[in-house]
Amino acid sequence: LKRLLNAKKITRIMEAHNPLSALILENLTVTQNNKQLQFDGFWSSSLTDSTSQGKPDIEALEINNRLNNINNIFDVTTKPLIMDADTGGKIEHFELNVRSMERLGISAVIIEDKKGLKKNSLLGNDVEQIQDDIDSFSEKIFSAKQNVVSDDFMIIARVESLILEKGVHDAIERSLAYVKSGADGIMIHSRKKSPDEVFIFS
Repeated sequence: LKRLLNAKKITRIMEAHNPLSALILENLTVTQNNKQLQFDGFWSSSLTDSTSQGKPDIEALEINNRLNNINNIFDVTTKPLIMDADTGGKIEHFELNVRSMERLGISAVIIEDKKGLKKNSLLGNDVEQIQDDIDSFSEKIFSAKQNVVSDDFMIIARVESLILEKGVHDAIERSLAYVKSGADGIMIHSRKKSPDEVFIFS
């Protein structure tokens, strides 16, 4: 995945929640302007993993359940995978889980800077969602990076400032702190119907 991100202007990632959906994406080709386009990798979503098993999107699935599903995807596909790990849980647990993710062959894990019982970000401020403080989340990133063996495995910080209507400046302040703590990338998230605030952030 890191090689793809460096080599391509745009890397296309699509959600896959089981081996069949991953196989469809692996083999899907679209011709556009005489160019053949494909997806470059997969996104393992906690939302779809939970939903496909009839459970709410509140980090209810145990990590081994998630990893087993990803392992089944790897059995039949060849492309890199990014794992959505919600908040990452407790620091001590995330440190251990990062080792398991890397060992399995996952290319990157994304964790969001919220705390408490996880709720779907698209609900925004319609439900109570608490953003973690910068220092605490930075510590989670830093400690997890100490447990990563290879430079190829990435920890990406998902910034929820726009979701919680705290504005672009808050998102940038957090992003700079997270990268300083070792985050390999930033995922900015918005629930607006237009991409304007994402472009302003970029």
